[in-house]
Amino acid sequence: MKLPVAEWSSVNRVQAARLHRVPADASGFTIIEVALATFVMAFGIATSIIALQMGFRAIDVARDGTLASQIMQSEIERLRLWPWNNTSTSAVDSICELPASEPVSMSSMFTTSAAIAAKYVVTRTVTADTARPGDVKYITITVTWHSYDGRAHTRTFTTMYAKNGLYDYYYTLAKQS
Repeated sequence: MKLPVAEWSSVNRVQAARLHRVPADASGFTIIEVALATFVMAFGIATSIIALQMGFRAIDVARDGTLASQIMQSEIERLRLWPWNNTSTSAVDSICELPASEPVSMSSMFTTSAAIAAKYVVTRTVTADTARPGDVKYITITVTWHSYDGRAHTRTFTTMYAKNGLYDYYYTLAKQS
């Protein structure tokens, strides 16, 4: 029988302490149990941090790969506006006048961010088709960059450019066969 605290006398306090005593099997954790729990918790936190770092690295590579694809697409679209041959000016402004390989200036593509323009190196390579060297050219755009952890990445895109357009080239080729 438990007595209210106000009614405890010095004798009753001893009896009350015996009644409210915590059993021996309900005592606290040992130092080994606490150390083991701490180790498991630290291991869980460490592995989650490593997983987050790997996720951030994957996001960085995906973001940079998407931007590299956009750079390649932009350069191809810019070249598609050029005529096949234009000898009326001294500037290189036609597909036939393109050098075999040259770096592409990024300053016109990224006018608002010089840091992005400095991160990517774009190279354009032009090769003639061996079967029809005067009518077809293959244009390859290569983009290279380094991610924040220093690893090098490269993306390449190759397209065919025909003198009178691809459809005319394929129709003409099909009629000759």
